[in-house]
Amino acid sequence: MTRAATSQVHRASLSHHPTMDNLEEDLTCSVCYSLFADPRVLPCSHTFCKSCLDNVLQVSAVYSIWRPLRLPLKCPNCRSVVELPPTGVDALPINVSLRAIIEKFQKDSQPQPPSCPEHHRQPLNIYCVQDRQLICGFCLTVGQHQGHPIDDLQAAFIRERQAPAHLLGRLSDHRWAEVCELGEQLEQEKASCEGLVRQDRQAVEQYFQGLELVLARKKEAFMGALDTASMEVSLAYNPLIQRLKELQEEQLDLLSLGSAVEDEDSPLVFLEKVYLFRERVEALVNATLPEVTSLAITPRAAEYLEQHWVGVTIGGLEEGPVPRVCCCAKPTILEMVLRTETGSQPGGWVHDLWQQLHPTLPVVLLGMLLLLAAVWVNPVGGASLGFSLLSQLSQMVHGLSSELTTSLWETTGFLYAQTGEVVWRYSSALSTLGENTYQQLASLYKTLSS
Repeated sequence: MTRAATSQVHRASLSHHPTMDNLEEDLTCSVCYSLFADPRVLPCSHTFCKSCLDNVLQVSAVYSIWRPLRLPLKCPNCRSVVELPPTGVDALPINVSLRAIIEKFQKDSQPQPPSCPEHHRQPLNIYCVQDRQLICGFCLTVGQHQGHPIDDLQAAFIRERQAPAHLLGRLSDHRWAEVCELGEQLEQEKASCEGLVRQDRQAVEQYFQGLELVLARKKEAFMGALDTASMEVSLAYNPLIQRLKELQEEQLDLLSLGSAVEDEDSPLVFLEKVYLFRERVEALVNATLPEVTSLAITPRAAEYLEQHWVGVTIGGLEEGPVPRVCCCAKPTILEMVLRTETGSQPGGWVHDLWQQLHPTLPVVLLGMLLLLAAVWVNPVGGASLGFSLLSQLSQMVHGLSSELTTSLWETTGFLYAQTGEVVWRYSSALSTLGENTYQQLASLYKTLSS
């Protein structure tokens, strides 16, 4: 049976059920709640099954006080009493009409053949071989199946009865065995490839874990070097900072002490406090202040990494260098000038500058010796000569400074700054030396004159 025919049967059964259900309620015995079986009608016109009335009669006879020749029966519906002859329920008349209705109802309740969806109330009793579906007579004569080969429904059923077994046999033949075997092979290949992927995943995980460990060790070593440098900075600056704090605290104490001394009225106590206050003030004023030492962190991390780690390959991470970071005093400008650009030999513009400045040192020393000799021989003339030489030396130094500064400024701003500071330091040193020499010569002149 095709799907359309099955659907038609289902729709027909649904449309038939409501009427049959209503009729079934009227054909049901009120005692056993089943369809009437051998219905018997009582004088009160109520109908019951013969077997149900037999049961009711037996119960009534047990408690009956009626004459033995008459059997009492109480109607289950209206409770009226009926006297039955000795033959009992068999003496009651059969409800023939009701029995006929019940027989018809039972016959109509059997499954009906499906009807055609296109032609109303036409049974689907013909099998269309071409379209493989059930049709009615109108479909064959005037419908869309006109001229199609047909077959009897029962004959088609018998002929196709063995088709499922044959089809099931085809599903279990050699071809499907190959399909199953191929499926197993594909599952094995899939499992093998997934195993390879898992191995590769583990290899990648282990490889990069190794790189992370190496990088972590290098980072820890680098940070350790920086921690050491930080400790050196603390050791270098903390004592100086602590010394300045002590001086500041001493200053605050002396300010408080000075206010207390001013408020002292006793002459003796005042003089004692003033003496102590003066000593502490002199000690504080004459205390040597710590020099501001500029420390250099060498090497700098960014420069070191750019210089030494740019070319480090992944495989050479173990050989990646880690510097020893140290703190040292920054070189002075003169030391930077004297420091060689390559190795320990002077070179470049630094060497040229040193070659220009270096010959003036013997000249200055020789001038000082001549000045002292002149003063010793002729104090008055020597002093005049000394003053003249000092003036010329000062002019020469300032002229050299101006010339070098102007020339280097025109060349480059950076070199000008470096050279200007060098010349300024050099000029300051010569000026200080000249002033000291002048003071000594003046003192010597006064001594000789007296």
